[in-house]
Amino acid sequence: MRAMTWVLIVTATVLAGCAGKGTKEQEELGYGTYAGQPAPGAQAGGVGEGSTGQGAAFDDSAAAGPRASVRNRTVYFDFDRDEVKAEFREVVAAHGRYLAANPAARVRLEGHADERGSREYNIGLGERRAQAVRQALLLQGAGASQLATVSYGEERPAVTGSDEESWALNRRVEIVYAP
Repeated sequence: MRAMTWVLIVTATVLAGCAGKGTKEQEELGYGTYAGQPAPGAQAGGVGEGSTGQGAAFDDSAAAGPRASVRNRTVYFDFDRDEVKAEFREVVAAHGRYLAANPAARVRLEGHADERGSREYNIGLGERRAQAVRQALLLQGAGASQLATVSYGEERPAVTGSDEESWALNRRVEIVYAP
């Protein structure tokens, strides 16, 4: 009887310590963390109008092995293009596999453009980029209900500057996991 009581106490303690936490893998990968406010005038599509935000930053340099692709949450694009570059296909595929294996997970794909072009054109380009990533995720088994898109166009630059290096960092889609 004494052993049974001890087992119950240990089990209750372990369960109490785990309450409210995600899985160890989710915590290691940083899933479900984001904060921020929507940009004024942002065009949203999908779930939760007004629930947009900016993904939590973390150090990708610490990522190693097969998890490196999932830890990277930014897909960069060439100037005036909306095709996913070959170097980012594995990143997108890894997120697609994760979403297929975790049907409760939700992501928002935030499309961005550099400052060149009109505001309207850049909103459209950001949307086309987000849709390209969405399509690639769907091909990997992610469900349509797991994906929402938003285009910020040029309104939320990753870096400021009017040079090729700055522009290249602003042509992107950020993959943001919802809590």
